Amino acid sequence: MSTPNLQINQTPEKLELHFFGAFTLHTIAKYSAQTDRLNFKRQSLIVNLENVTTFDTAAALFIHNLQMKADSSTLVSQNPKVHENLLLVKNQVSQVRLQQEEKRKSFLYHMGKRVEDFLIDFGLFMEFFGKVFFSSLHYLTHFKDIRYKEIAFEVNESAMKALWIIALTSFLIGVVVAYQSAYQLKLYGANIFIVDMLGISILRELAPLITAIVIAGRSGSAFTAQIGAMKITQELDAMETMGFDPYTFLVMPRIIALMIALPILIFVADVMGVFGGILVSYIDLGISSHLFLERFNEVVAVKHFYIGILKGPFFAFLIASIGIFRGLQVKDNTQSIGFNTTKSVVASIFAVIVCDAIFSIAFTTLGM
Repeated sequence: MSTPNLQINQTPEKLELHFFGAFTLHTIAKYSAQTDRLNFKRQSLIVNLENVTTFDTAAALFIHNLQMKADSSTLVSQNPKVHENLLLVKNQVSQVRLQQEEKRKSFLYHMGKRVEDFLIDFGLFMEFFGKVFFSSLHYLTHFKDIRYKEIAFEVNESAMKALWIIALTSFLIGVVVAYQSAYQLKLYGANIFIVDMLGISILRELAPLITAIVIAGRSGSAFTAQIGAMKITQELDAMETMGFDPYTFLVMPRIIALMIALPILIFVADVMGVFGGILVSYIDLGISSHLFLERFNEVVAVKHFYIGILKGPFFAFLIASIGIFRGLQVKDNTQSIGFNTTKSVVASIFAVIVCDAIFSIAFTTLGM
């Protein structure tokens, strides 16, 4: 193997760099000291690599940088490995440059891109919503096409298997709210008013909202993952090929099932939240369960219970629709499932909170 060396031949018109031996990361420092003194402007650069025995990507990057300094350059080499490494480096440098240019784009460009993506997503969701609407009309006019078994199965998956987590979460929320309230009420000797506060807040707001958030994370994400996996494995395409409408067989049963299940879960959340409040009231404030329930019956109107239950189908429709829509947006890779599952949970929780705010404003305006 010849000794690594660089021979420089320079004339007013051209500059020739003739490399010998191994041209690797370990010899670049030596060559760099020689080339740093050269003027590459107004000269034609000739890089001769015919006598190079070893050529790695570090050397290819070094040559690429030299060529970028010159107005014009010519490469002399018959070794295919040299050309492969130079092409690899050139492509990588171009990609990095594009990424840097993308980062340097203005704030307005990025904001415009986000708005454009949102509008496209919104348009696709409206298209999805329209198909759901027409599928609902089909269900109303063709009762024989309703998938009762699938709806019952999804009710079991969405409600029955979620009972324990909803019950535990609501119980703990009731305990926490009661403890925090009890501390303040004891200061003013208004212990009994814990019943008023707990009854209205849990039945009207906390139970529906907490239940919907938990279901969005549990069932909404499951809908996205299930539909997304079916899209990746082309099961949806197979269904359409065989003449089955995915909206009739997959989408509507899940939406209907969740709209049935969520009011049931909210009722369980009401019971467990109030039970947590009763427990804390007895332990911390000395209010017996009998006294608590008597006061509860006197001051908490039944309308608060109905308002909380009424929110259930609306929350369920939003959660199921967004979860299924995101599943249909999955691309042909597993990474897309995780991305769309995350987006479905975030969007579902946001939609539920916005819907709850609208309900609160509307009911308060109506005096309910």
